[in-house]
This record gives sequence, C-alpha cells and structure tokens, in this order.
Amino acid sequence: MCGHSSGMMGFPLRLLAREVYDRVRSLKGDKQVALITGEERIEPPDARYFLCTAEAMPRTMGEHAFVAIDEAQLGADPERGHIFTDRLLHARGREETMILGSATLEPMVKALIPKAEITTRPRFSTLSHAGICKLSRLPKRSAVVAFSVEQVYAMAEALRRFRGGAAVVMGALSPETRNKQVELFQSGEVDYIVATDAIGMGLNLDLDHVAFAALSKFDGRRKRRLTPSEMAQIAGRAGRHQRDGTFGTLSGMGAVQQGEPLAFTDEEVYAIEEHRFAPLTHLFWREAEPRFDTLGTLIADLESRPDHAVLRGAPEAIDLAVLKRLADDPVATRVRGAGSVRRFWEACSLPDFRNLGVEQHARFVARLWQDLGEGYLGADFVAARIAELDRMQGDIDTLQGRIAAIRSWAYICQRPDWVLARDEMAARARAVEAKLSDALHARLTERFVNRRTTLLMKSLGQDASALPVTLEPDGHLTVEGESIGRLEGFRFTVDPSAGVADRRMLLAAGEKALPALLAGRAEWLLTQGLGELEISGGAIRWQGQGQGRALADITFPGHPGAGNFGSPRLALTRDLALLPEAARASLEAGLTAWLEAQLEPLAPLRKLADAARDPEAGSQARALVITLIEARGVISREEAGLEHLPKEMRPYLRKLGITFGALDIFAAPLLKPAPRRLLHALGLDPRPLNEAMLPVLAEGAWTKGRLPAGYRYAGMQAIRVDLAEKILRAAFEMRAVATAAHPKERNRAFRLDLALSVSIGLEAENARRLLGSAGFRCDRARALPEGAQGAPAPDRWHWRPRRPGEQGRERDEKRSERQRHPRAKPAQARPPRDKDQAEGTVPAKGKAHSDNRPDNRPGKRPERGDRRPDRPPRPAPPKPDTGPARAGGAFDKLSDLLKG
Repeated sequence: MCGHSSGMMGFPLRLLAREVYDRVRSLKGDKQVALITGEERIEPPDARYFLCTAEAMPRTMGEHAFVAIDEAQLGADPERGHIFTDRLLHARGREETMILGSATLEPMVKALIPKAEITTRPRFSTLSHAGICKLSRLPKRSAVVAFSVEQVYAMAEALRRFRGGAAVVMGALSPETRNKQVELFQSGEVDYIVATDAIGMGLNLDLDHVAFAALSKFDGRRKRRLTPSEMAQIAGRAGRHQRDGTFGTLSGMGAVQQGEPLAFTDEEVYAIEEHRFAPLTHLFWREAEPRFDTLGTLIADLESRPDHAVLRGAPEAIDLAVLKRLADDPVATRVRGAGSVRRFWEACSLPDFRNLGVEQHARFVARLWQDLGEGYLGADFVAARIAELDRMQGDIDTLQGRIAAIRSWAYICQRPDWVLARDEMAARARAVEAKLSDALHARLTERFVNRRTTLLMKSLGQDASALPVTLEPDGHLTVEGESIGRLEGFRFTVDPSAGVADRRMLLAAGEKALPALLAGRAEWLLTQGLGELEISGGAIRWQGQGQGRALADITFPGHPGAGNFGSPRLALTRDLALLPEAARASLEAGLTAWLEAQLEPLAPLRKLADAARDPEAGSQARALVITLIEARGVISREEAGLEHLPKEMRPYLRKLGITFGALDIFAAPLLKPAPRRLLHALGLDPRPLNEAMLPVLAEGAWTKGRLPAGYRYAGMQAIRVDLAEKILRAAFEMRAVATAAHPKERNRAFRLDLALSVSIGLEAENARRLLGSAGFRCDRARALPEGAQGAPAPDRWHWRPRRPGEQGRERDEKRSERQRHPRAKPAQARPPRDKDQAEGTVPAKGKAHSDNRPDNRPGKRPERGDRRPDRPPRPAPPKPDTGPARAGGAFDKLSDLLKG
C-alpha cells in the first residue's frame, strides 16, 4: 500500500487497524494517514492512506490507488460474514486490489472473481503435534486456549501458582487492555498467555507452543467441536517465520462423563500439520444497499436472498433482530421518510458491546432513538453519561462492564450527525476508555501475575552473584523492584504476603544473596552503627535497622554467683548463621570490644569477684563477698552471717567498697543508676528496676510485693539503702552525744531531728518507721494544753538492741492480739517484705509494742482468756503514737558497728 499514491485497508479487528496505522504513520507522517473504526476516527484533511475496520471501511470504488481486505475468509462467519463478502465483491482500487485470507477461500474467489490472480505464500516454519501435557509442566513461551471466561480465569490462576502468572486475552477486553496484556507477554515479564479463540486472529506473538484446554465452544446457537481450520488458525500462532512451533492439549481437561482425555484425532493432527483443510463452500451475503422507503421495505431487502450459487443469506444478525423488534414498537411510529428510516437503521446498527442480547440491547437503542428522533444528543447529556462511567473502582467484571458501556458511547460520539460537540465528546469517551483499560489491565495483572515469582524463576538458575537482589534503605530485599522479604538486623524474613508455594522459593532466593549483603551490613555496624547497639534481656540487641533483634547472648562463666565479670562470653544468635566466616569472626571480636567498654560501670562488682577468687582473703570473707555478689550488691545483716566474720577482716572488706550498715551490707557504688540498669539489662538482677535510682519512692511507685532492687521499706515509702544508712548513722551519732554527756544513765533519752530525713524526701511518719526498724523508739511529747503559749516540747527517743528470741515472742504476741480481736481492722497494713529486707517484724501504725515490758522471757505470752485466776492481770503497756519496728537478730552484735 505504501508503494502507491494512496490506499485503504480493511481489518477484522480494531487493534489490527491501530497496529498498522502506527506503522504507516511512521513511514508517511501523521498528516497523510487516517484511522477509521466504529469507536475512533482520526482523519486529517489531507490523508491519503486509510486504515479501517471492515465495518467502518467506506464502500467506495476506485477512489484509492490500492485497496486490501484482510482475513477475507471471515465471509463464512455467520455473524459478520456478510460485511467481508460485500467488501470482497465491491471494494476495488484503481491500480491494485489485494484480498488476503486462508487458502480455503480460493474456490470462493475463483467463483466470484474469475479474473483474480491467486498467489500463495508457504509457511516457513513447521507446526507439529506435541501430544498431551500437564499444566504444571507446560513449556515456557506457551499459550493456553480456552473458550469460556470461567476456564480462562481458572487456567490463569493455576499458572500464577505454578509459574508466576500469565497474560490474559479475551474478546470481552477492550483493544487497549488486550494490547497491554500482549505486551506483558511479549516483553518476557510472563512466559505464558491464556486466551480465547480471539488469539487466532490479528495477534502476532512469539509463541513456541499452543495448548488447548478445550476443543469445543459455544457458537451462539449450540456447543460444537472446532473445525480443523479453526484449530489451525489458533495453533498457527505457535512458531513464526522460520521458528518451528508445536501444539497439543492439556491433561485433565477431557469430558467428565466419559473420562476421556482431551486429544486431537489423527485426521485433525494431519490437517493442521500439513495445512490441508476442506475448502469453503459458501459465503454469507446480505444486501449492502437496501432501500429506505419504509421500515417494511428495509427489512425485506435485508432478508432477501442472493442470486449467486456460492452465496447464502446471512443468518439474522443482532442489528436486524433489533430492527425487527423495534419496528413493531410504538417508538417506530414516527419513523417516516427515507431519511428517518436510514437514521433509524443506523441506530439499530449500534454494536452490542455489552453482549446484552436482543431484548436488552433493543431497549437501549429505543431510548437512544427517542433522543435522536428530536435531532441531536445534547453535549451535557452525553458528558453526564460519560462521567458516570469515569470510575476506576471495582473488580475485573465491573471494569469490563464499564468498558463495554463506554465503547457504546464512543461509537455514538463518532457518528457525524448524532451528538453536538462531537469531537469533544469523542475525545472524552476515548480518554475514559483508556483509563478504564489501564485499570482493567492492572486488575488482571494483580490477580493473575505474581511478578515476584516470575522474576525469581528466571533467576534461580543463575549464579548467586548474578541474582538481581537489592537491599532497600528500609530493609526490604527486592528483585527488580519486587519485594521478596525483609532483613531485620541479620535475619531474613520472607514477605508475609507470599503464598505457601512461594515461600520456599523466596527463601532460597534470599539466601543466595544474603551472605554478601550480611557481610556489608556487619562491616557498617562495626564502623558506623555501634551507637545503635544496646544491652537488653541478657543480650546485645540492634535497635536501629535490627529493630531490637538480639545479635549475641551474654554469659559470664565461672562460679554461678561470683561470675567472671572481667571476661564475658558472647554466643552469636541464629540470625548470624548465614554470615560468612570471616565477617562472623570480625563481628564477634567487635561486639566483644564494645561490650567490654559497656561493662565499665560494673567495675566494683568485678573487684568483688576478684576478691571472691582470692585464697588469701579467707573463707569467711570470701563467703560474705560471694553472698553479696549473688545479691548483686545489697544484702541484709540478718542474711550476711556476720557472726562468722572475724573482726580483723572488716577493714579488708571496707577497702573493697563494702559498707556495714545498721540494717544492710552493701556496695555503695553499685547503687548508682548506671550499674543497676546494666545489671538489670544483663539479666543478672531480675528484680524490678528504678531507672533513676531515686532517693525515695512514694507509695504505689512499685508493684505490690516487688520492691525495686537497692531499696528497703520505710513505712509506706521506700528508701535507697545507702540513704537509709545515712539517716540511721545520724541517729546513732545523736544518741552517742547524749550518752557521752550522761555516761552513768542507762538508755538515756535523747532528741532526734528529722530534718535530714525530710530533706531526702521521707515523710516524718515514715522516717519514724525506718528508725524503728533500727531499734529507735519515739515517745511523743504531750501537746500543749488549750490556750497555752510557747514552743511544743520535743519528742524523746530511746534505743535498745533486740535480744535473742525476741523476734519469735513478738510474732506470738501479734497472733494473740489477732485472736482476741478477730474482726478488728488493722490501722494500717504492713507493707510486703522484700527478700533483701532486714527490718524484722515491722508493726503497723497504732500496733507497735512497748519496750517497757516487765517480762522479757522468750515464748508465747498467755492470752487474756487463759490467765490463771490467782495471778492478777498484767497492766497494759502505754500505747505510744508510733512505736519502734523490730529487726530480728540484726543488732545482736551492734557493738561491732559502733566500734567501727
């Protein structure tokens, strides 16, 4: 055609016309080439080359130097055959006319155009039968052909699972969507395509094999087996030019009733391989230029029979069926005159893009004619109908329905006398169709293509270093943009959206590329990422890109209590299993050096550990040190076993930083926030932690029964043990001053200022409770009488250490008190005891026992109901405002403390 001064070609499909239009336009320029289809019309004023669909091809004779009809054998098609027959009979070029078609058309051409020159073109490639094949073993670059939407979807879904996905081509898709799906296959993004028999015409694909999922189809009237020529038309898509192709069937697709496998007969295989088919015996014909006098005349002409022997009257097509249906409808009562009849027939010729059937499509045409009968369709009305379809939401079926509807409006807008502002409305319709086609292509790709699996299947056979795996900044591993998983620290996790069948393949793909990626990540961590490391839960964790994953567990070998705090051991976790050996050793050495620096706050504990292993320290001192290490720096005097420690060893232990307090033995440096946090993070001290190691904790600041490490109870508050010792030492100093001033008085009362306790944050009442734990008793001064003036008298304090057995007797007295008053509600509940607490029995408010008891014998005091009648009742002791709490056994040898 391009070798002539002008030309026109008619094609069976819009996408074929568009494909050739683009090719000719690249040769002749945009102004020289026109595209005319039912839904699109691009016609420059000076156009000389016209690419059209057969239905839209102008019925002219000799206006163009060259005229060609493609796939002319479609003249035997019951639905569209009369169109191709008419073009074969009447479309002619001034210089050359070319009729392209199958060899089966040759007898018809000779009968209708005796002077036509017949030229055959042999197939360069060989097409051979490959037999039956399973879908899971289908070779690459294959097409699966089915004849129902349900079967197409089923095949595409199966290929997505087995092979990563497939492109989908059906007649119900818009041309743009079909082109995009074909490009998906042609570009190699997928190796399979699933299609209906639409693949057999107008699609030039790089196929090696065509597999039939069925050999029968419903042709609109009945379900029948494909003819050999139809089979060959589809199978011929395999192998192009000089590349051979194969065809066959899929196993498991035979008739269920007979259980027979789906297979070609020997005659069909021979016909396809040798390209020998029964010639056409007739073509369908319909009057192309009917009379438009009346509707009856028009229908009669369209139903007339041809005169030629090889021509047969075309079966009733949908346009004629709609015409006959509406001719008897009231809507046709006003159709009068040739112009109106012609216009009415053009409305009935609107293609049924939505495949609604005669009845539904006739109703749509009737509504359309009601507007057309008055003149033109208003631009606002058409724009509103187009806008209703301009929605990209919905599934595949919904989008297909919208595309079919917008194609109807695109066809309407192309008519020269139907719509006002035709060009603008046509452009809007085409734009909406393009958007819907893109959305449909995206839905098909999303549903039937697992791009990630497809890419991996192509890459898994390659060398690991060639695998195109990329580590993104957010930790995702991608293959050409498709995520296969996520790297959290040094642990690879498969993408959770992957199916069960894909997980193994994704894991294998990730593990191929991981060693090199992990080595680079380890190097970065040691050089730039140490600031993202922290110790938590007894392990080194990466809080940055590792999202808190453990890299190595920390252990301290040696004695389970003392431990070798100078030489911790690291056990790398399983996350680092894929790390190369050299990088693994380097990372372990780097983490060990980092840990050594982080353990600096535990230097006092290391010092104690060294002393615990020193044989010259003596067994008693070593035992106390080990006990203190096991308690992580704080132990009560009751649990320390001081009675076994020689006095001469105490200076040695004090040099190690050990403080012998009134209530606790502790290493003061270990009560700072840094070592306490570190002990807790290492898992060496599972007790609750107060991050800032505040001096005093308010009531309710800790979980019931779980006092934070390094604290002891002080009434309803808790105080750090070193500050408690500071308060107690101040009290002992005040007592020592009073005793020195009156050496002859036994247990001299003295004054005690609680300003230090209050300044630390301890409430006065709770400070008295703390002092009571150390043996101090407060005698409250009497309040001033009403109306009296002057400063109140100060409280008077006494101190006395506990005697052996006093703790048990006090416990018995409490039990007796509860028996005498079983329903009495205690004034204040006793706080729970911590395992490191050495307070002894601390009575609640209002229940303190007096030290002025006349009988201090150990044992249970008789209850009131059990007193002997000859013994007078013992007078009740005076009840002070607050009494001393008892500390069992802690002050049996308190003189050692005072001397020290």
